[in-house]
Amino acid sequence: MTERAPVVAVVDDEDDVRLALRRLLRSAGFDVLAYESGSEFLRHAARSLPDCVILNLRMSGLSGFDVLATMKERALRIPVVVVTGNDGQESRTEALALGADAYLCKPVDADALIGATQAAIERHRRRRPPPHPGSPEAS
Repeated sequence: MTERAPVVAVVDDEDDVRLALRRLLRSAGFDVLAYESGSEFLRHAARSLPDCVILNLRMSGLSGFDVLATMKERALRIPVVVVTGNDGQESRTEALALGADAYLCKPVDADALIGATQAAIERHRRRRPPPHPGSPEAS
């Protein structure tokens, strides 16, 4: 039996950025879910449970910081790679304190994004306890 492709959720309010990230991630072998807002992603996150989230910090409505804080409150243990056009030490510190696994600045290098995504997924898999016998994950 072959292992399924990791699912990555892209959360960005810019259509062009979402499309470009979707294409890049699919070309690297990921399945991609795309969300145009933080609130849309949070409505679906518990059901879709992606393997990783690519999250823009500066969006209209809920910011990436709001999404990270809500994920922490809801105990959604999904690795997050933050992508932002507004780099600053304060933003970096806050995002990492809220649980982001990586922090990348736009324009994002394709190899750096794919590498950060793969690394975040692998770190998360190593921390996750093994599935219970008989659960769907164990088969």
